Amino acid sequence: MSDLNFNPNAAATENAGIFGLPFDAAQSKIIIIPVEWELTTSYGKGTAKGPAAIKSASMQVDLHHHDYPELWEKGIWLDEFPASLRTLHNNLLPVSEQIIRAAETGDLETKAADFQPLYEQIETATVKKNEWLKARIAYWKEQGKIVGLLGGDHSIPLAFHQYLAEQQTEYGLLTVDAHLDLRSAYEGFKYSHASIFYNVIMHFNNVKKLVQVGIRDYCHEEADFANLKQERISVYYDREVRKQQFEGRTWAEQVQQMVSHLPPKVYISIDIDGLDPTLCPNTGTPVPGGLKYEETIYLLNMLKESGKEIIGFDLCEVAPGNDDWDGNVGARILFQLCGISG
Repeated sequence: MSDLNFNPNAAATENAGIFGLPFDAAQSKIIIIPVEWELTTSYGKGTAKGPAAIKSASMQVDLHHHDYPELWEKGIWLDEFPASLRTLHNNLLPVSEQIIRAAETGDLETKAADFQPLYEQIETATVKKNEWLKARIAYWKEQGKIVGLLGGDHSIPLAFHQYLAEQQTEYGLLTVDAHLDLRSAYEGFKYSHASIFYNVIMHFNNVKKLVQVGIRDYCHEEADFANLKQERISVYYDREVRKQQFEGRTWAEQVQQMVSHLPPKVYISIDIDGLDPTLCPNTGTPVPGGLKYEETIYLLNMLKESGKEIIGFDLCEVAPGNDDWDGNVGARILFQLCGISG
């Protein structure tokens, strides 16, 4: 499908698409939907700017992919986030910040009724965004496209799991994350970035297995929930993974076990904070430890080599700082996700 007038060895031009590619949506096999949304982010903000940062940094990614040299020829196209939803999000940021501030000061406990209308505004807006996103995923899937999501905070992939539930697709979920994201709610937000996998496990029985890698920051509620749901959740705590390595077990052996838990169809969810924070210093909730870059690539490649079908993916929590570093790493992780999915 390559454009004979396109030179993949040349520098990207300013009017090119993501990764400097010349293809439009019809010509592209892979569609990336950006979701500029972070209403429940409570520590460091900026993930709503992640898609733009990754798009900008992607122009510096050389197109000869080490593992999938012809990837660029399949076409990757970046969709658009609706201006109306962006405006809705931006108008509600002060509302969410008011709630978060009240949680930090303790006012939520003493004045709960006063904040209920504010919660309803956030929830109504989130449902509206999810309905749009679910419909957009369906639109592209009906055209035979491979679809990935680009956040935004880690609440955004809920719409993809809603879509897959409606399709009655049975699958497993592989996530790289510093956090379990198994809280029933966080700071009162039902659709919190800290609740994505709780919502998935509780509401979608078609998700047969959740394998979590890189975990190193979590609360008692989450640990208890993971233990209660061991038949559906396998957690690879970062400290235990490193201890095994210190005592002689290899990453290859560990990855083989991780992948073996997953059913034939797999969805991949990567929160960039699952990586070593030197790779993502501006993400909202960085945590010491985590996966190195090549460990992440190896995990993704071994999933691909296992023969399992990758049915979708998301990359979330990339937040730009004062330089292009976070976007640079994010763009390369996104390129790898496209490679193993395409």
